[in-house]
Amino acid sequence: MSASAKTEPKLIFRLQFEPEGRIGRGKIQLLAHIRESGSISAGGRAMDMSYRRAWLLVDEMNRLFRTPVVESQRGGKQGGGAVVTPFGEALIAHYHAMEAKARAALAEDIGWIVDNLAD
Repeated sequence: MSASAKTEPKLIFRLQFEPEGRIGRGKIQLLAHIRESGSISAGGRAMDMSYRRAWLLVDEMNRLFRTPVVESQRGGKQGGGAVVTPFGEALIAHYHAMEAKARAALAEDIGWIVDNLAD
């Protein structure tokens, strides 16, 4: 690897809850897409996933916490819709804050590792 080919590595931040349940970048991105579109289906499409997959991920998050992250309404005359709840908004903000803190805290160590990658 040439020195010019060295790039900043990705820091992948994910919280794993036992026995099951995870919150990571993908679910947070899905919440952001749902917030923007007002739809679980459109949020999933923005991430190249089926409505079923998006719905299952939302359901998993809603079951993981005491407070739902998304509230949805079934389709009708006006069509369905989904809203990221205030708790879901707070989850997005806290996740991004934790990710930034982790990146800042590890910057020096990551830099050392990058500096010592083989050429």
